[in-house]
Amino acid sequence: MGTRERMRQKNLPRKLKEIREALGLSQNEIIEALELEGLGRSNISGYEIGRIEPPIRVLLAYAQAANICLEILVDDRHELPKALPTKKTFHPH
Repeated sequence: MGTRERMRQKNLPRKLKEIREALGLSQNEIIEALELEGLGRSNISGYEIGRIEPPIRVLLAYAQAANICLEILVDDRHELPKALPTKKTFHPH
């Protein structure tokens, strides 16, 4: 097992924020909408500015909310689709 830190995706913070904003949700509201119990606004803020890396359950929730595959979210070679779900079209599970 190596000791080097994984390389972080530089576009991930921006993508997370774009998804949240497309849904028309505040940082507090996205926690509830995506059923991300145990997280606070400071977590979401940290993800969006790239200070902390979100766990896989958070990445999956964002990808599902945006109706995209996880690869699009986490791979810097891919961009988000121009048309993301909105608050009106988003239906949490």
